[in-house]
Amino acid sequence: MSFRVLGTNHTSFTVSNLDRTIAFFRDCLGFEVISKAPRELVLTERVTGIPGADIVVAYVRGPGHSLELIEFHGPASRGKVSCRACDTGAFHLAYGVDDLDGALQAFKEYEVLPVAAPITVDAGPNKGARIAFVRDWDGIMLELIQAPSTKIE
Repeated sequence: MSFRVLGTNHTSFTVSNLDRTIAFFRDCLGFEVISKAPRELVLTERVTGIPGADIVVAYVRGPGHSLELIEFHGPASRGKVSCRACDTGAFHLAYGVDDLDGALQAFKEYEVLPVAAPITVDAGPNKGARIAFVRDWDGIMLELIQAPSTKIE
């Protein structure tokens, strides 16, 4: 192999409302806002291959990972991805939490809602963990995992 992967730089999501998404990650999850700025149109068009790719980009950092959040203001013709976990190309980020019920309650205020009721894993390497998938207003899915011994009393 002529190259090697040095690490994960970030995960990126395209969002419909950058300020709303930043508020969720900052105020609900406690992530740090690293930057927020528009990008040069010519550069963005060249990188994405999309004519008229007018964007504003924010970076937020949580425990062990950074997210790039992108809001497109152009081109005018843009769609919205809507997929289920079983659909090829579907994606999610998984976060460990110390109180799954507390997280789900806090997420309600931001309209980030469970796609199904939380479960307790009864076999395998995650036995005893509680898990829930949630989806935000843009269709971004997060998996929340509470390890068996991390519940706050």
